[in-house]
Amino acid sequence: MDAEKHPQQPQPQRNAPAVPAEPAPREPALRASDADRDRIADILRDAMVEGRLTAEEHADRIDSVYRAKTVAELEPLVEDLPAPDGGARREPASAAYDPVDPSVPAAAENLVAVFSGSTRKGRWRIGGRTNAFALFGSVEIDLTEALFGQRLTVINATSICGNVEVRVPENITLRGGGTGIFGNFEVDTLEANDPEAPVVVVNGYSVFGNIEAKPKRGKRVADLRGRMRKHLGH
Repeated sequence: MDAEKHPQQPQPQRNAPAVPAEPAPREPALRASDADRDRIADILRDAMVEGRLTAEEHADRIDSVYRAKTVAELEPLVEDLPAPDGGARREPASAAYDPVDPSVPAAAENLVAVFSGSTRKGRWRIGGRTNAFALFGSVEIDLTEALFGQRLTVINATSICGNVEVRVPENITLRGGGTGIFGNFEVDTLEANDPEAPVVVVNGYSVFGNIEAKPKRGKRVADLRGRMRKHLGH
């Protein structure tokens, strides 16, 4: 009777142990190319010119750019900066430099002095990036007569028991950031009155060596495009 009045309730079935899902195959990290690094460097360069980054912040990030091995390491370096609009930049009516064709990729120039000397001076076109390395040697970069093909020029200097000297005209903007370990790193900063004047940034690392960047008194960069128009009779 009791069994009829109180039928047994079905016992809940215990859940079978969950079988862990196989992890999705991880895609290999995409290796960064030189073009990828240059694209990020261009964004950082524009950000410093616009005042979004200090020279020291720019130097730190540029160093990370050229040490990065994958695209994933590059993107965080510009995630807090506006993306380039891809349009043509407005050229000033008068500038102290002669712009180059932006469609032509610009390779970095390397000046190396190992137990020797290397000098770059006179009338020559300075690119957007120059690397100087001195090991028991001396590198001299004289920009007082150089043709600037872009607003920002970055010089990355390394001196190990050597010497790197950079000389610039008085009427450009000169900035820098670096470290000297048992050595000297010195940049005499300048701020040009002309907001469209070229900007030269010297990043450096010196070990038992010397790196210095200073203006050369009495030397001033001229309005190159104005000279070209006059020469051509325009």
